Amino acid sequence: MGKTNAVQKMPPIEQLKGRTLGRILIKMGILNREKIHECLKIQAQRQGVQIGQIFRELGLVDESQLQLALGAQRGMEYVSLDGLDIPADVVERVPAQMAKTYHIVPIEYNQSRNELSVALDNPENFRATDDLSTLMGFKVTAKITDPDALEKTLTKYYETKDENINELIDEIQGDTFLAEFEGRNQSIDLDELKELSESNPVKKLLNLVLLQAIRDKASDIHFEPFEDEYKMRYRIDGVLYEMVPPPKYIAAALSSRIKVMADLDIAERRLPQDGRISLTVQGNPIDLRVSVLPTMFGESVVLRVLDRSQASFNLAELGLSQRDHETVRKLIRKPNGIIIVTGPTGCGKTTTLYSALNELNDIATKIITTEDPVEYDVDGLVQVQMRPAIGLTFARCLRSILRQDPDIILVGEIRDLETAEIAAQASLTGHVVFTTLHTNDAPSSVARLLDLGVEPFLITATVEGIVAQRLIRRICLKCKTQFEPTEAQLTELQLTPDDIKGKKFFYGRGCSKCNGTGYKGRIGLFEIMVFNDEIRELIMNQGSTGVLRDAAQKNGMILLRENGMAAVYDGITTIDEIVKETMTEQV
Repeated sequence: MGKTNAVQKMPPIEQLKGRTLGRILIKMGILNREKIHECLKIQAQRQGVQIGQIFRELGLVDESQLQLALGAQRGMEYVSLDGLDIPADVVERVPAQMAKTYHIVPIEYNQSRNELSVALDNPENFRATDDLSTLMGFKVTAKITDPDALEKTLTKYYETKDENINELIDEIQGDTFLAEFEGRNQSIDLDELKELSESNPVKKLLNLVLLQAIRDKASDIHFEPFEDEYKMRYRIDGVLYEMVPPPKYIAAALSSRIKVMADLDIAERRLPQDGRISLTVQGNPIDLRVSVLPTMFGESVVLRVLDRSQASFNLAELGLSQRDHETVRKLIRKPNGIIIVTGPTGCGKTTTLYSALNELNDIATKIITTEDPVEYDVDGLVQVQMRPAIGLTFARCLRSILRQDPDIILVGEIRDLETAEIAAQASLTGHVVFTTLHTNDAPSSVARLLDLGVEPFLITATVEGIVAQRLIRRICLKCKTQFEPTEAQLTELQLTPDDIKGKKFFYGRGCSKCNGTGYKGRIGLFEIMVFNDEIRELIMNQGSTGVLRDAAQKNGMILLRENGMAAVYDGITTIDEIVKETMTEQV
């Protein structure tokens, strides 16, 4: 039976919603009871195979009929797009990039109820309706349609409509409602803020900025008000790039829209707020962590993009040399002790720690983490979110964790003496403790712990090793070019022409693949200080950071800069990156 006949025989959707797939296909007149029972017998012999797949394999239904039945099971009505004339104002409700990304077509809009009906070709694509509701603020009703018809409709209405930021900013500048707020800043009342957050041009601009940032693998998106302008910037591979700035008077509209999406208080404009937005873009789960900060000229909003599909927690992929990789694996498998990962904000400490935990994560090991905030949800780990506002601090949480019978504990950061001492006690009672500090290199972490007030004997009794790290940008493989370094560049690295004989140097010229930057992606640089008797004795005798560094080097520690130079000689990165990210001073 063809799809058209199946549609004509469709009973009311209320009679189909929630029924078994076989029952729906019988009511649609496509299958009979005997065929259903035959397929159920086959399914009983093939564990884990869905009944719909068996119907398809036996040629009893085609893909369109199956999707139609699955849609009906979820309560989705069928809509035919053939010959349907969709009004322009309905099409404009959903930006072209979003329609193509989520594979949906808007077909009807009820302004009084703010209700948008969309057609999709796969009932499993229900996250598209959730995201459309989050991003654009509509009440969304989904209807099922034929895949071929959907593709043709997308082409018809959106093929030539790839919006870019410039066009949307032109549209905003021509919007008389938004222009009324020029120079108003703090004198906007709550009703007006709500209306601003529902402005379609603002929703479309924000939507485009978010999708473009996710596509370009940006780690952060910044919306920043200044005295005379409003800036939008992406951070890609650790470097900020500016976009075309929108008019300053939409600052309140953009921050209000983001707050609505993150379930924050749009009326509160004097205090910082933090929230979260969850999306699914092209099948990939994306978390946006939202930070709103009041400034002199309005609210600065930063979105941290956490693409969970891109998160690969694998020690072998961090950039560790073979020797360092083996050292780290030995460290994390110690029966007890503290392992510290140190470095500035955004240098990949969390990724390194999760990679270590991922390697140790098995059914025989209980792992508990305390984080502020929890960045990635990992199966098998018991993860606790810190809430300092209600007194749930690292120190307080650690005390309770020790009563939870863990084998391994992750303390997000040692910020004070109390946390450091409880972490040390946990280590002394037979636990492995992973934690982070903010210092420039591995040896100076000891000075940081002493500054916090930790006794030298406690450091020597508990710390097993310290891993310092940085993130350096990789040269783009498409435009990688060999060159001869200048004398000035060699001087910065404290090298002579004799030192680099036989060595090759590369840089990226800049191309379309790397947006003209010459770099694509990042890799870790590491410096690993393993504690031995000599280092422990030096700490007890209050040895300086320089003395500790010399002893660690004698023990086999390779400095960040030395590892960086190895990456330069291997053609992975550039001289400029190493100069920027590593120090030369041997304090």
